[in-house]
Amino acid sequence: MKANQAKFGVAEAGTMVEGALSKIAKQLVDRGVSELIVAGGETSGAVVKSIGINQLDIGNEIAPGVPWVSSPTAAGRISLALKSGNFGAPDFFVQAWDKL
Repeated sequence: MKANQAKFGVAEAGTMVEGALSKIAKQLVDRGVSELIVAGGETSGAVVKSIGINQLDIGNEIAPGVPWVSSPTAAGRISLALKSGNFGAPDFFVQAWDKL
């Protein structure tokens, strides 16, 4: 990542990663995946936008400030954990699946 940041700049490298992850998420949802955990605030926003989500229903809390959310999509209802910043413990991802 450092080499790409040096080559493209920090902002551009981040945008490239967000774009790639949002495309992957969209393809997964289009193929029937109905639960995603997304780490990173900017990445979470890019994923939500790529899936075409306009509203989120708040669900069970995974960690303080991080709930499961769900939304209807063209491919069906999807559940998401959108983790940004330093929210959650080191085992956040395991906790998220356990609380779904």
